[in-house]
Amino acid sequence: MKKKLFKKILTCRICASSNLYDFLFLGDLPIPNGFVKKVDLNKEEERYPLVVTFCQDCNLVQLRYIVDPKIMFDNYLYIPSSSRTRIEHFKQMVQEVVDTMNLDESSFAVDIGSNDGSLLNCFKNLGIPVLGVDPAKNLVKVAELNGIETVCGYYDSVLAKKILEKHTNASVIFATNVVAHIGNLYNFFKAVDILLDKKGIFVCQFPYILDLIEQNQFDTIYHEHLSYFGLKPLLEMAKKLQIEIYDVKRNDLDGGSLRVYWKKKLNHSFRIQKDTIERLLKLEQEKGLYDKQTYDTFAKRIENLKQKTKKKLLELKKIKKTIVGYGAAAKGNILLNYFRINTKILDYIVDSTPYKQGLYTPGTHIPIYDESRIYQTHPDYILILAWNFKDEIMSKNKRFRDEGGKFIVPVPQFHIM
Repeated sequence: MKKKLFKKILTCRICASSNLYDFLFLGDLPIPNGFVKKVDLNKEEERYPLVVTFCQDCNLVQLRYIVDPKIMFDNYLYIPSSSRTRIEHFKQMVQEVVDTMNLDESSFAVDIGSNDGSLLNCFKNLGIPVLGVDPAKNLVKVAELNGIETVCGYYDSVLAKKILEKHTNASVIFATNVVAHIGNLYNFFKAVDILLDKKGIFVCQFPYILDLIEQNQFDTIYHEHLSYFGLKPLLEMAKKLQIEIYDVKRNDLDGGSLRVYWKKKLNHSFRIQKDTIERLLKLEQEKGLYDKQTYDTFAKRIENLKQKTKKKLLELKKIKKTIVGYGAAAKGNILLNYFRINTKILDYIVDSTPYKQGLYTPGTHIPIYDESRIYQTHPDYILILAWNFKDEIMSKNKRFRDEGGKFIVPVPQFHIM
């Protein structure tokens, strides 16, 4: 293991406290989107420690070890356009902001971590000028081909100033499933403040730590996600920023996400929703998000889930049942590696993303095929690894169930459907 490729954090990235409490060790794992080519199967994969720690001062949950982001993001194999559920969510989120802000062709929308441009395409279809920012060279090319102007790079204050040399200030800035990836949060939010129009808003969304804990969503913990936010740590950070939180909303995407709305502190166009914010803080307190015992209990539940799932799958194999996986998602690769599920249990995995087909899962080396393979081989069971889209997957594969097949959902509990 090349130590230069990752580093251990000694202090909290929000409050700089060294009062960190490690509560979960998922092992030394390959990066979850580090898919393997057939010719490289015999090569040793780099592995990195996946340890989760809890700041006992500001209560931020974060990874203890940080992998060099270039390893994870310079070439990225996840695209949102492969999920009908996510695209529909983007459309609704964009329409809400357009209506609230009265955006039109004179406005300017920016998406940080814009991927293939799926979210910005919703703005473009409404005639609103857009700009994407993403570090993945392969996805920037895809976005450009889709007609979405995209800057290739990691968003920070330097890049924000460069964008302003060519563009106006942004009416709205989005960052969906991005803020959790950021190591230097203060620099990132300073960059948001630089680019944001004085009456603009910043909308960020990420998996919510409360849902993660309550629903046993351990597999959403991986090297890309450096932070696992509750509202309290973000409010703590906002004290040192020129922007502030004025509203929050929970939604069901990805097993439960939190959407946070920010504005400049000098912008009085939006009233701070104090009651909504206070209610969520009270809920976090009641659910134990500020107590390290909650995280110890969570770690024990995950170990029990691992043992139960592995046992159930092996029992099915003993009676000669065939099992395949559905969704070569990052979360699925964490589950496979932590549970030690390989080709002795899963014959293969199907995925709708063309970039992943023909490759092998990191660590477990399970082959990935197009979804049509299910109807060529007729397995007995499908283990839904992309469980956050289980309804979409089961609806899409009604024929599989009609022909006698069964689905297995592993999170929050092992469940055969």
